[in-house]
Amino acid sequence: MAASQGRLQSAELDADCISVETLPQYDLVAPEGADFVQDDGRIELNLDSRACNAALKFIQWPCEEDLVQPPPEYTDSLPPGIRLNIVIQVVGSRGDVQPFIALGNELQKHGHRVRLATHDIFDSFVRGSGLEFYPIGGDPAELMAYMVRNPGLIPKMKSLKAGDIQRKRAMVAEMLEGCWKSCIEDDPTTQAPFVADAIIANPPSFAHIHCAQALGIPLHLMFTMPWSPTSAYPHPLANLKYSGTNSKFANSVSYGIVEWMTWQGLGDVINEWRETIDLEPVPTGEGPNLAQTLKVPFTYCWSPALLPKPEDWPSYIDVCGFFFRDPPNYNPPPELDAFLKEGPPPVYIGFGSIETVLTNGFSSTFLLLYIMVVLERQHVACDMESLL
Repeated sequence: MAASQGRLQSAELDADCISVETLPQYDLVAPEGADFVQDDGRIELNLDSRACNAALKFIQWPCEEDLVQPPPEYTDSLPPGIRLNIVIQVVGSRGDVQPFIALGNELQKHGHRVRLATHDIFDSFVRGSGLEFYPIGGDPAELMAYMVRNPGLIPKMKSLKAGDIQRKRAMVAEMLEGCWKSCIEDDPTTQAPFVADAIIANPPSFAHIHCAQALGIPLHLMFTMPWSPTSAYPHPLANLKYSGTNSKFANSVSYGIVEWMTWQGLGDVINEWRETIDLEPVPTGEGPNLAQTLKVPFTYCWSPALLPKPEDWPSYIDVCGFFFRDPPNYNPPPELDAFLKEGPPPVYIGFGSIETVLTNGFSSTFLLLYIMVVLERQHVACDMESLL
């Protein structure tokens, strides 16, 4: 046994010296069309498999203390005179950026200086809302197109052959550097100096926790969909498959497995970038659990009336309600005004940025028809003829 361990350690130490030509040919584990990747692009997590059982060893469970402690009482604001430089880092489409503009405007009312760091395309949108803007690079349209082609974690063979993965990794590296600069660089337009006192970020921006560590400043995560382990429902990117396993347990572990697989794809990119800001690499076993290990405060911006806070979320995670901007000064056309005043209030369904990148024969009209069929079955009146 000792000799085997010695040979294993020797092989690990010499791995960098092995020529690429000497590596054996590997068979594709999950070819396109396999059951491992579903038609909707989500990953099928078979909790009975050896891979998932191995990943379970890296999952961190919440402490009992965190579950029994209530969240702290809310206060109106910081004591008078305290004014912070706050950078908000957001990766995503307009639908991801807009709630944080509402948050930034509210923070300004309390005297804080707010910089929103996101993709270059949102420059005028952010500045037009009265916030400072810092470009982090990345193309939200390309990111959205990639997510439509590969909505889950595992890319399809078509994306692999097209080089989508390398482009996405390069984009992530660019955004990591952009997020770091957003914490310390002068305003690119006015040249006004800026150093962040605190960071607010959504999880896909990735750089947040590392920037906070490098600067020694607080971090608060916020998001519009569930991203923290709970037994109430599974991770939105996971399609669970299991036997002999409690459904609540399956739901809870899906989050850790998704985080673990994400780190497998991007951990090396993140660690290479960490070296440039004088941080040590994060071990593989720690990377997926950093936010949970450090108990980073996490706020979800949806209404608890829509989706209550799960009972097993710890005290540093909370649900606070939707983020809405101040209503614009808008007078609708007479036809629209008359429609809105007739009958009960209508329900609006929109697809935002995703409409421009829908592929494989799908369209916003098709999706809307599908939703309306579901609503009709629930005895909700819908005018389907206007779409046909």
